[in-house]
Amino acid sequence: MRRPVRFMALWWSVFLVITSTALALEQIVEKKVFELPEFTLVSGQKIPQVKVGYETYGKMAPTGDNVILICHFYSGNSHAAGKYAPDDPAPGYWDVIIGPGKPLDTDKYFIVSSDTLCNLNPKHPKVVTTGPASVNPATGKPYGMSFPVVTIQDFVNLQYKLLQSLGVKKLKAVTGASMGGLQTFQWIVSYPDFVEKAIPVIATPRVHPWLLGWGKLWADPIKLDPKWNNGDYYGKAEPVDGVIYSLMLTTMSAQGFEWAEKSFERKWASAEKDPLKAMENDFLVHDALQKAGAARAQTADANSILYLNKACALFDIANGFPSYEDAVKAIKAKVLMISANNDLLFPPEQVKEHAEIFKKLGKDVSYLELKSPNGHLGGLTAITQASEAISKFLAQ
Repeated sequence: MRRPVRFMALWWSVFLVITSTALALEQIVEKKVFELPEFTLVSGQKIPQVKVGYETYGKMAPTGDNVILICHFYSGNSHAAGKYAPDDPAPGYWDVIIGPGKPLDTDKYFIVSSDTLCNLNPKHPKVVTTGPASVNPATGKPYGMSFPVVTIQDFVNLQYKLLQSLGVKKLKAVTGASMGGLQTFQWIVSYPDFVEKAIPVIATPRVHPWLLGWGKLWADPIKLDPKWNNGDYYGKAEPVDGVIYSLMLTTMSAQGFEWAEKSFERKWASAEKDPLKAMENDFLVHDALQKAGAARAQTADANSILYLNKACALFDIANGFPSYEDAVKAIKAKVLMISANNDLLFPPEQVKEHAEIFKKLGKDVSYLELKSPNGHLGGLTAITQASEAISKFLAQ
């Protein structure tokens, strides 16, 4: 029998890879809950009884200005560092840069990491979110597709209220990868006087047509699954096949060709089952994608994927401004943009282009490109390459 190849599925299971290079934060963390009786979206619609989870690492200074906010990526949550229990197999996804003596130094900074509305994984026991899978207090049933459309700006506005409740006076920095990077950009536009520095990782200040196209490919398998039933599936058979295929596509587009070559080569899924002999006999990469999607689907919710997908598609810092340039001009924070060399979703060329625009408009911006075989996921797996740059940036 061939030794099974451990498959790194999407962003979530990147934990074991990135934490193998450094000691975990020596802290047992607690998932906390922030609640509001009502939250008004940028659309003007109101959501009652809103809840999101968050975690904190380190201690806040009496002045409330040593705070760094971490915004999570598309399929992640607020578990950025530490462990919930000593026997957890791995710590949070960015533990390698969070902790004493690390770039996000918990001896200096108070780190807050927040969940978003419509988190992709509402079935996960450590995810706290309000979204289409939540019960509408007016009906006693899940919202489904009656939940209002949400935006990245809504995520940021809710985080601002969370920080206010904690007594935060100003953010030393805000950072995040992928969708977390989108939130980072939104922060410095929406709250320019509240944020001193920003570190958007593998993200751009607007979602470009290439990624919009990918987003449709991620969403359509769910809508094409008959069990989706226009979002009315709660209490019934769920569109699991559509969710699995959606997550398979997301996984593949978030990776790089080097990862596939090194992880699978042209090996068969089973040593005894030659793909030439039968249509159902697969290659190892096929089998790994299927198993990864099935594993991830256990905690995911189909409608939540669609809502999160829509929020990302709508993102553009120019929203609410006469032009993109006017939005950039409103920024006061220093910015460190970090890309990944093989990123298919936010290509480094696009990140560099925006960095140049920021510079031309007089913004204090710097740029760093990570080298990784993991495509978009390089923003997580190779983040230690940016350790020195992040430390120096925060110390400026």
